[in-house]
Amino acid sequence: MAKRKEAAPPVSDINVTPMVDVMLVMLIIFMVITPMLQKGVSVEKVRTNNPIAMKDADKEDAILVSVTRAGDTFLGTTKMAPDQMPTKIKDMLTNKPEKVVYISADRRAKYERVVTVIDEIRNAGVEQLGLITEQIPAAGAAPAQ
Repeated sequence: MAKRKEAAPPVSDINVTPMVDVMLVMLIIFMVITPMLQKGVSVEKVRTNNPIAMKDADKEDAILVSVTRAGDTFLGTTKMAPDQMPTKIKDMLTNKPEKVVYISADRRAKYERVVTVIDEIRNAGVEQLGLITEQIPAAGAAPAQ
């Protein structure tokens, strides 16, 4: 009689290699996409005691103009001279019921530059401007990093 081949005993260890592979791929994807999710240019915002919450500024189709400390101006993430903004903003506002543009200026930006940007936005027919600020931290609280 021929000897029957016995099956190997079942392996009770979990094979984590596929899971690690998937997690590493997801980590890389998130690392690549996260900078693209940023709405505008990073600026150190002006701090106020009583800021007004502007939830619409976080919407995907919100128009955000940024003024950096160096005086550079950005429409979204595109660097642009203030005199070029009215035509672009008019195009972006064509089918919107509310004509609102949000301005995020660095707290050390020259006031003259911010006023110039506001004037150019007004030339585009904007009805409302939202100035984005930050809450002053409460006394005794750790400063934001």
